[in-house]
Amino acid sequence: MTPAAVPGPGRSLGELARAGLAPLVCAAALIALLSGWVLAGGAGTITRVRVEVTLAAVPAQAFTARAAAGRTTPAYLVIRNLSGQPDELLSARSPAAARVELGRRRAAGLAAVTGFPVPAHGTLTLSPFGSDLVLIGARPLQAGETVPLTLVFRHAGQVNVNATVTPPGSP
Repeated sequence: MTPAAVPGPGRSLGELARAGLAPLVCAAALIALLSGWVLAGGAGTITRVRVEVTLAAVPAQAFTARAAAGRTTPAYLVIRNLSGQPDELLSARSPAAARVELGRRRAAGLAAVTGFPVPAHGTLTLSPFGSDLVLIGARPLQAGETVPLTLVFRHAGQVNVNATVTPPGSP
């Protein structure tokens, strides 16, 4: 052995390696546990926003040739924010329509908006009396079928929901 590789008085390299192995294993385990904690959202000020859709309905249009041609169809939802951080519904999409717009009913008709706030521990109700989603160029829908919707939130991300098509004249 060269003088630089001498482990010290009365100790071998094997003993030094064994002595250093325990702290190394503990450090690796601690890093793994902390990484899991961070990925689970438990570290720092990161707050996971979780939303729940408790009602999703798309009223079927009247049974006419015009309705079958795929006109605009509203979608009504009740969205609950289960977290302490406010969120915002930014957009939506569905394979059952050419596009989905967010709209707010006004005296002059429906006005497009860029988002709907969802308050912390609060509820956003999209209904025929205020704000709603509008399926533009929707395919013909029949009562009882489901329409898949993908809702996009600022913090909660994408939430997939199936809206039930209700008979004409019902909510």
